[in-house]
Amino acid sequence: MNKVILEIRSGAGGDEAANFAGDLARMYQRYAERNGLKFTVLDANKTSLSGYKTFIAKVGGEGIFDKLKQESGVHRVQRIPTTEKSGRVHTSTASVAVMPVVEPKEVNINPSDIEISFFRSSGPGGQNVNKVETAVRITHKPTGLVVSSQSSRTQLDNREQAMEILRSKLYEAQIERQQAEIGSLRREQIGTGDRSEKIRTYNFPQDRITDHRIDKKFSNIEKILDGDLDKIIKAFAKDK
Repeated sequence: MNKVILEIRSGAGGDEAANFAGDLARMYQRYAERNGLKFTVLDANKTSLSGYKTFIAKVGGEGIFDKLKQESGVHRVQRIPTTEKSGRVHTSTASVAVMPVVEPKEVNINPSDIEISFFRSSGPGGQNVNKVETAVRITHKPTGLVVSSQSSRTQLDNREQAMEILRSKLYEAQIERQQAEIGSLRREQIGTGDRSEKIRTYNFPQDRITDHRIDKKFSNIEKILDGDLDKIIKAFAKDK
């Protein structure tokens, strides 16, 4: 699959969790830039400290789902926040979900099942940055799923992007239901965001990233957060 929806949400840890979500968003964006992939921000709820409560993007490129699917789960960071005056290490989390973009024919959405509303795009702190209501919010009434897109300048483009996010989420839910029916129920991708649920730990004092699923450690956190994900991706390819 050559297109994915990437969703990042801050978890436990307040402002520091939002800042970590921002670090992850930039890491994937830099990875895309390094590898000539198309990266489009679809929706983001930015905080005043350069972090994100939520961040949703679309990434396109050959085999991108296979390269990024192992990123799904809870990422944990251990470091001294910039706002910490006593030098104490904090532990925070952010969750990542990577979902394939699916064609409309693969997920049937009844028009009567969705409710569409429009609003003004917002910047950090929630203030409106546009005078025209071009941002789109779609509610899928049967499931209660709510998705939005505000990156484009037109309602039409934002509506199409929001529908793309919705289809991906419904497709993922459909796959999970099918797997449950055949007896291989898997954990939800992003869990609850609790500190104890983790797939990977970023330990800044020790300059070490540990992936708990394949029990491998990687050094040079700053370089990896700057988009150098190749060695992690290759480690998973070898572990198959």
